[in-house]
Amino acid sequence: MINRYVLALCAALSSCAYRGAPPPAQGPAKITIGAPYQTGGEWRYPRDFSNYDTTGLSTIIPDDTPAYTADNEPYDPQALAAASPVLQLPCIVTVTNLVTGQSVDVRVNDRGPAQVGRIIAVTPRVARMLNYPSGGVVEVQVKLNVPATAALQSSLGAGPKLTAAPVAGITAQSLAPPGAAGGGAVQQLGASANDPLMDQNVKLSGAVIQGQPAPGPLWVQIPGFGAENDAFRAMTKLYNMPARVVPVSGGDRTLWAVNAGPYHSAEDADSALQEVLQYGLPDPEIIVR
Repeated sequence: MINRYVLALCAALSSCAYRGAPPPAQGPAKITIGAPYQTGGEWRYPRDFSNYDTTGLSTIIPDDTPAYTADNEPYDPQALAAASPVLQLPCIVTVTNLVTGQSVDVRVNDRGPAQVGRIIAVTPRVARMLNYPSGGVVEVQVKLNVPATAALQSSLGAGPKLTAAPVAGITAQSLAPPGAAGGGAVQQLGASANDPLMDQNVKLSGAVIQGQPAPGPLWVQIPGFGAENDAFRAMTKLYNMPARVVPVSGGDRTLWAVNAGPYHSAEDADSALQEVLQYGLPDPEIIVR
């Protein structure tokens, strides 16, 4: 009887010791693009960007996220990491909280967020570093760090692909990094050497740079029309929504976008985005302009 009791107790303690522990490692990180996919009625088109500089809304990676990211890395809520619906994985981006002007470099290694109208989700640690509000949704700028991304992909065995190309992706606006005109204050928040996701020769500083705040009104944008008349025809489908047609950069040519707004809260912008989807216009996004 005693032996059976001891064995049962040991088994219970062993179970408690391993409860919640991550599964065994699946292998090294791998460069990942992925096929287009649909979420929340909106299509996302991942690709290997040579340049990415856009604004929109950010959120925080939820607690119930899977143990491994889309590029095969273990998820760590304390890592300098983020999830993007479209960027190549992994890559390095600068995330700037436009409300406070604070920015930090992070490693994008997962797909998400699932909610439409969000351009990036960050770990709880990054959210704290950038002073995200209690609701977790904030206006941000996300800019690809081209040299760091090239070094990161090279460390994973990729050949040279990224360059500091002057050809831009399709963006509604390009904001200079806060403090670009002068030296910004740097706040050191922990050494990156302990970050489990950093490759030996590609480390993040973990420094928060204080720049000038640059918040702005929110717009729901339907981008990418090749002809201005096509954009105006699309705008007529929005009925009573306030909207305008604006030029956007399409690399070596000008494209046209429909912007509905402005909106002064994430809730209003989200409602407008859902309305645009109901009108049947494809792939709306929320931008800061």
